[in-house]
Amino acid sequence: QVQLVESGGGLVQAGGSLRLSCAASGNIFRISAMGWYRQAPGKQRELVASISRSGITNYADSVKGRFTISRSNAQNTLYLQMNSLKPEDTAVYYCNTHGVRNLWSWGQGTQVTVSS
Repeated sequence: QVQLVESGGGLVQAGGSLRLSCAASGNIFRISAMGWYRQAPGKQRELVASISRSGITNYADSVKGRFTISRSNAQNTLYLQMNSLKPEDTAVYYCNTHGVRNLWSWGQGTQVTVSS
């Protein structure tokens, strides 16, 4: 069972930046496509960015040009660089695998709060 631990969230003013990290246990990380998801209060969890095991990236329209997803297979770590943050980016951010039928167990997530 893969364990996921997200970190790096916090409170930031609009226009600011944060870098999220996700540490994954086990060797399956390096052969898995990965994604960053977020869930705002009262809303469903949504995928905001994904990266294939070879590094091909995709982004939701709402974050395109502002967020950058990357990975270190050597360190079993997934990253999300978030720039030009907006209040609507406020959510709990999670990482998980992507593009498969069964996702892994969710971690605790990391809270991102953007003040206007």
